Amino acid sequence: MKNNYVIVFGTVCTLLFSSCVSKKVLKTEQQKYSLLQTEYAKLQEDLKNCNTLTTQNSQSKALLEAEIAGLKKQMDFLKENNTTALKQLESLSVISGSQAESIKKSLDNIGAKDAYIQDLQSAISRKDSLNLALVTNLKGAIGNMDDKDINIKVDKGVVYIDISDKLLFKSGSFDVSEKAGTVLSKVATVLKNQPDIEFMVEGHTDNVVYKGNAMLADNWDLSVKRATAVVRILQNQYGLNPANMIAAGRSEYKPVTENGTAEGKAANRRTRIVILPQLDQFFKLLETKK
Repeated sequence: MKNNYVIVFGTVCTLLFSSCVSKKVLKTEQQKYSLLQTEYAKLQEDLKNCNTLTTQNSQSKALLEAEIAGLKKQMDFLKENNTTALKQLESLSVISGSQAESIKKSLDNIGAKDAYIQDLQSAISRKDSLNLALVTNLKGAIGNMDDKDINIKVDKGVVYIDISDKLLFKSGSFDVSEKAGTVLSKVATVLKNQPDIEFMVEGHTDNVVYKGNAMLADNWDLSVKRATAVVRILQNQYGLNPANMIAAGRSEYKPVTENGTAEGKAANRRTRIVILPQLDQFFKLLETKK
């Protein structure tokens, strides 16, 4: 009897131990199953997105192919019409074959001239952009100097720099003052950075009659000598290329305002630097299109 109890007790213990082990294994397997389900759902979603993109790409490709085919048909139709029109012209009694060929050449010339005009417009736009950049650089270099004493502008594609005579010369003299270096050095720095630019230095006076002396005869003489004085400084002190400079005198005959007031006379007494347009670029363009 005692032995029977021992056997029963051992059996119960075995069953309890087996039950504990099975629950742990089951929980682990359930966790694995849950992870697999999550991974499977993700893969399903990726597959669905992939299929959607493939469908969209196929549709886009089909639309593009259809559009290309339509454009090709239009081109073929236009070519056929052009050929037919020329043949009809050739067959007309009033228009000979040579005349039809002449018409065709005229149409080709129109296309060539249109391209030529576009090239000219592009060159003009490029020049305008360069002028704008030059004006911006000049104004930036000069800074906060009084606009009454120095004025920079663009008129009909030409850049003008007007400098009051009080910044450069003493009254009635062509000797450049010491303070002239302040403005001339800044202008020279910008111009030197554009080695291909050609410019003209013009001297201008008011209409007060210059009585003259041993060195100066009249306002013509004064305006020319002021221009050459500025040119020499730009060449000798600031290293600008003399081959790119012109010195000219305009006397009193190109005023910017009336000479009836002291302010008007002061405005007219000026040195003007004119940035010359590079017409050789346009001439080269014309030569290449002949």
